[in-house]
Amino acid sequence: MADTKREIERKYESEDSGLPDLTGVAGVETVVDKGVARLDATYYDTPDERLMASSITLRRRTGGSDAGWHLKFPVSPGVRDEIRAPLSDTLPDELAALVRSRVRDVELLPVVRLRSERDVRHLLDADGELLAEVSVDAVHAERLSGGVGTAQWTEIEVELADGGDPVFLDKVDKRLRKAGVRPSGSSSKLARALAETAPAKKSPVTADPVTAGDHVLAYVRAQRDVIVGLDPAVRQGVEDSVHGLRVATRRLRSTLTSYGKVLDRTVTDPIGDELKWLAGELGVDRDREVLAERLSASLDEVPATLVSGPVAERLSAWSAGKRGGVSPRLVGVLDSRRHLALLDSLDALIADPPLRKAAGKKPHKVIAEVVRKEFRKVSGLVGQALELEPGTDRDLAIHEARKKTKRTRYAAEAAGPALGKPAKTMVKSMKALQNLLGEHQDSVMARQTLRELSAVAHAAGESAFTYGLLYGREERRAAAVETELPGFWDGIKGAADAL
Repeated sequence: MADTKREIERKYESEDSGLPDLTGVAGVETVVDKGVARLDATYYDTPDERLMASSITLRRRTGGSDAGWHLKFPVSPGVRDEIRAPLSDTLPDELAALVRSRVRDVELLPVVRLRSERDVRHLLDADGELLAEVSVDAVHAERLSGGVGTAQWTEIEVELADGGDPVFLDKVDKRLRKAGVRPSGSSSKLARALAETAPAKKSPVTADPVTAGDHVLAYVRAQRDVIVGLDPAVRQGVEDSVHGLRVATRRLRSTLTSYGKVLDRTVTDPIGDELKWLAGELGVDRDREVLAERLSASLDEVPATLVSGPVAERLSAWSAGKRGGVSPRLVGVLDSRRHLALLDSLDALIADPPLRKAAGKKPHKVIAEVVRKEFRKVSGLVGQALELEPGTDRDLAIHEARKKTKRTRYAAEAAGPALGKPAKTMVKSMKALQNLLGEHQDSVMARQTLRELSAVAHAAGESAFTYGLLYGREERRAAAVETELPGFWDGIKGAADAL
């Protein structure tokens, strides 16, 4: 069974002078020598170093107090989440799953072996509580694949105690710098080992986006990275990770559709179909959970004297306990051949984009026209909805307007780097309109669910009074949106004029 530990640390170059005296650091009462540990770690990656490209490290280590498999994901500079699994001869399945979105079918190979002699000190406060662990590591690196040779160096590592205040690391940092110790130029031992033992090669040149194609591909690449990057978080049940993955999927699909003048849709439409499938799979549990939360919150506002029958229990049974933990069904989707093929197709799209003639043009004219075109579609649908009488037809028209509003918002997001403030203004306007129309659609879906629950309750001989009460409240919410919409639209319908 794997467990996760938040690791907050800083690394420093160490000269022959070794570790300076740290008893002068504010808050440190005692420095305790914990002896020397001998560590032997083998790091794994794909032949093209996909994990390292994402600052992810995977190792099998013996020696020390935490021997086993360690998988580290970056959180922020100096902060990583380390997922540990017991020592075994082969990579544990639970860790293999967390790198599958990046590795896919490519074999993980041993790339570097690091052997270290770690001289450990514990920094304790006046109560004997651990503040941080400081170690001086004498490292010997040996390249196992993808390069040749060895490297040696010594570094100082300061790791904050669990639950400690990161400000304490600033105090240690001040003391180390005063003693002439410099921060490390590498983010990790593996990064330094790879750099010092890699074969010589030219560094890739990354140019700033200059054409319409450059800007659109930059946005496509960013969404692909989010889809790949959130995969481990979804598997671990991290809050809002499913929602984030679904939004990135929708953003990417919408962009491929909107920017058909830039990327050939005969190539991108099949990818868009697969993105639609993935978004649908991600929404199976999420949509019901959100709707259940809405209805439960509404029920909480109803006085107890007006609640007839086991309404809360029926709501809970309907939501089917979707909250908490990750769905095995969803993990199956992420592990499926179809999903991994989708990721491969996104990589291929970015590596060899199907650019059309407009892609080579200056971005402003091409991209601005795409956003204006999408906005005109929104305008037509909102106008159509406002002309209809309240009822099913208007509900459908508002729903279509909401979908086109999201597409316009995402097109404007992609246009941001090229168009600047006008695009940002469009994004803000479309987000506000999306929220307003989304409230209406949520009410439509809530009323449909309440009708279904009411029918079930009636068939069971229960009172349907409270369901009707909640239904009436949802009707008023939708009516309020419809009343607000004309004035709201008048306030933003000129958003495209500045593009």
